[in-house]
Amino acid sequence: MFLKNNFSIISSLLDNDFYKFTMQNAVIKLFPFAKAKYEFINRGNHSFPENFSKILKESLNKMSHLKLSKEERTYLEKYCPYLDSSYLDFLNQYQYNPKEVNIYQKGKNIKMDIEGLWSRTILWEVPLMAIISELYYKLAGIKRISDKKIVFLTKKKLKEYKKLKVKIGEYGTRRRYSYQVHKLVLKILIDEGAPFFVGSSNVHLSHIFSIKPIGTKGHEWIMFHGSKYGLNTADRIAMENWLNIYKGNLGIALSDTYTSSVFFKNFNEKLSNSFKGIRHDSGDPILFAKEAIKHYQKFKINPIKKEIIFSDNLNPYKVSYISSFCKEKINPFFGIGTNFTNDVGVPSMNMVIKMVESFPKKNWISVVKLSNVKEKSTGKKNMIFLARKILHL
Repeated sequence: MFLKNNFSIISSLLDNDFYKFTMQNAVIKLFPFAKAKYEFINRGNHSFPENFSKILKESLNKMSHLKLSKEERTYLEKYCPYLDSSYLDFLNQYQYNPKEVNIYQKGKNIKMDIEGLWSRTILWEVPLMAIISELYYKLAGIKRISDKKIVFLTKKKLKEYKKLKVKIGEYGTRRRYSYQVHKLVLKILIDEGAPFFVGSSNVHLSHIFSIKPIGTKGHEWIMFHGSKYGLNTADRIAMENWLNIYKGNLGIALSDTYTSSVFFKNFNEKLSNSFKGIRHDSGDPILFAKEAIKHYQKFKINPIKKEIIFSDNLNPYKVSYISSFCKEKINPFFGIGTNFTNDVGVPSMNMVIKMVESFPKKNWISVVKLSNVKEKSTGKKNMIFLARKILHL
């Protein structure tokens, strides 16, 4: 149970997924006064060690000292030109406020919620999950395989992906075994993955290795639009707002906030032409690919000129199966997370932190995510039922 007081899991403001910064920029510009609430969901029913919440709070308190360095700002200016100077000025002044996070422990169970201005609280989710994951393994004494074996496994998977000639990215920050493992794996991918490895979603590690970070937006962007504009049009308005901010950059549309069937109804001809592709994050990937191809063909758009980013719990077998179907039909890209950063001989954690309420105008409104599979849906049960009724699902 012992942990050194000087141990720091998050050492940079940029140790986060890229899409958190792109969304934060858009939130500041369009919804600067909006508020948000998030909750930790322990899907795997993990049992947390004694005093876990206390040590977790200590790690969060250390994050309050993180600030964007001059070198980090220069990196963002060079590699992420669509993040303008006004946003980078905001990020220069940004510091985490641990008072926005409430953590409770009862026995072996952890409860956690986050509340505050959306433009501030949006950055908490990913580093918090990375901290929870790393602390869990450390405090529970769950040992991983050796660095040598991790290197061997990573190279083996990389060899399979290169044989398939598929484009892959690393998306594994939130459920990584540890920062050290994440950095080790990413170095191998960068050193030996060309030309098929295209980047990491982690901005801090991308900065260390001088590569461009990858990612666009997450479900909360659309969930907020659902609370502000209504569920039926949320996908469309969220995409239109994204286009207005980024002018065609970061052009991947997220398809399963209110199920793919609702998404495709909103993904009109203009949006289908304007976005370079779509992301699949739940449900049968082959059925989704078929639906996407059919959708593009309806608007006389050649699917081979579009991308599908698959990001749902991938491994070499799934990638082989999906890429085989997509060949010469539509361009697949694979965002691989836990299978890269937590394939270390221990069970990976099953947890999420999701927006549960937003304050778009004058009052708090419960938000929901209606995934293509029930297990990945989030929100209050009565709100999920109501949302499905509204959307005729």
